[in-house]
Amino acid sequence: MAELLLGQLVSMTADPFAQGPGAARHWARGGVLIDAGRIVAIGDAGEMVTAHPGAHQHDYGSALISAGFVDAHMHYPQTAIIASWGKRLIDWLNTYTFPEEARFADPAYAATIAERALDLALAHGTTTLTSYTTIHPASVDAFFAAAARREMRVAAGKTCMDRNAPDDLRDSAQSAYDDSRALLTRWHGVGRASYVITPRFAPTSSRDQLAALGALWAEHPDCLMQTHLSEQTDEIAWVASLFPEARDYLDVYEANGLLGANGLYGHAIHLTARERDRLVEVGAALAHCPTSNTFIGSGLFDLAGLKSRGLRIGLATDTGGGSSFSMLRTMAAAYEVAQLNHVVLHPAHLLWLATAGSATALQLGDRIGTLDAGYEADLVVLDLASTPAIAQRSARANDLWEALFPTIMMGDDRAIRATWVNGKLAHQRLGG
Repeated sequence: MAELLLGQLVSMTADPFAQGPGAARHWARGGVLIDAGRIVAIGDAGEMVTAHPGAHQHDYGSALISAGFVDAHMHYPQTAIIASWGKRLIDWLNTYTFPEEARFADPAYAATIAERALDLALAHGTTTLTSYTTIHPASVDAFFAAAARREMRVAAGKTCMDRNAPDDLRDSAQSAYDDSRALLTRWHGVGRASYVITPRFAPTSSRDQLAALGALWAEHPDCLMQTHLSEQTDEIAWVASLFPEARDYLDVYEANGLLGANGLYGHAIHLTARERDRLVEVGAALAHCPTSNTFIGSGLFDLAGLKSRGLRIGLATDTGGGSSFSMLRTMAAAYEVAQLNHVVLHPAHLLWLATAGSATALQLGDRIGTLDAGYEADLVVLDLASTPAIAQRSARANDLWEALFPTIMMGDDRAIRATWVNGKLAHQRLGG
């Protein structure tokens, strides 16, 4: 039976960075018809009810129905250590991340955390995750298997490291290639899964490993490749000492076949002019991780400047370096970081980054991230009065954006009234 969701609707049908807030369509009272995992039609609520009398109705009143949130960069194995006190990136990795990731040698533990991470994502309205895993193939299998049970569209890959990591978290150039190739064959394009070739970052991969993964990417150019780039200044200095022949951080990846249009580079805060130019030339994508960048003290991402160059940019929680599972909180952090860069982001910019922007960064913009006919039916229903503080502010709103902005800035999982995945109700707030 088709499902008809009723409420306010917002659809980001174009990029507001190019066209302004008018890029969005808004229905004060609309309906979304979904069937067989797809959005069949959207429009005025009265017309939709009349045209589809046999559909099962879900009336969300004045709640706002949007495309589900798309997290462009996260680490599901760090779920249990989110919000751990730390200093700088390398200290944080050594103190918290690496000991936790070693536990994923146990497939049962990997499965437990994968289930937890995906359930937390759904509770926060996130319908797609792009995740790093660990060096253990079982950590990849656990993530994809858990996502398949929930029918979620996800992207992930084995995180490869063969140096500058604990002995129990190192693979090799050959095993990284072999494991990644086997996992890619097993999972890429199966159901709603996409495999992502994943060297963690330059300091933890030898030249041989980077080259091996570059060769794998050349053999499977339809896959994404994800890694980290220029997150902290001391990290950049470390890369320069490890790769003295490289012109800059990005050149390390380029020299090993790891720069391209299907490349997704996390953080990218401290870029040189040459790095910016090369990223633009190849059409690469960046993942903006504002809660992580502030939590670990990495710096301020130049969203406006990089977006003006035509780069595809997605928004990401970077769990667990990021301090929240919530894409609402991540949108708020993106707003705050932009303010520190003397740029004022409109709520339309923020919503687009968390939906269509991230989908476009993942080369999935034709499937998810937009509330429109033909797209996959991954949706979030937002309560715009989820707390007394938010309710009293949104009650004074004069338009959609003024009503939505308090939820972006102050909302959390209480604002997620429902999450729909592949046309099915995947999460519903108690009493919602």
